Amino acid sequence: MIDHLAIDVSDLAKSGHFYDQALAPLGHKKLSDAPVEFGGRLTLGWTDSIETEFYIGVGSSTKPRIHIAFRAKDRQQVDDFYHAALAAGGIHNGKPGLRPQYHENYYGAYVLDPDGHNVEAVCHKPLDD
Repeated sequence: MIDHLAIDVSDLAKSGHFYDQALAPLGHKKLSDAPVEFGGRLTLGWTDSIETEFYIGVGSSTKPRIHIAFRAKDRQQVDDFYHAALAAGGIHNGKPGLRPQYHENYYGAYVLDPDGHNVEAVCHKPLDD
């Protein structure tokens, strides 16, 4: 559905480190090891197996803060995302677990990135899938 998404961050190095670590368990790969100038701004990007791209660009942080959810293939990936994001400096905003208020198999975890954006990993599959 979405081809790419881009947000502004206040510190490209700090946020780059955070997203490198947080997105790795979900299978996202960095597009370049060094920031690339795009539209007059330094930018880092990641892609997944279906080539959905996520970019961060240096600037003032996107306001208001946003909520972005990255799809996980299973619940273990959600758990791994959460722990990797915390280890990379993210702030706990909701431990991994079921969120039945959304639907019976909604399994997600939430972490605030260095700019306070609510970053989530979510799996919609039943446990036995």
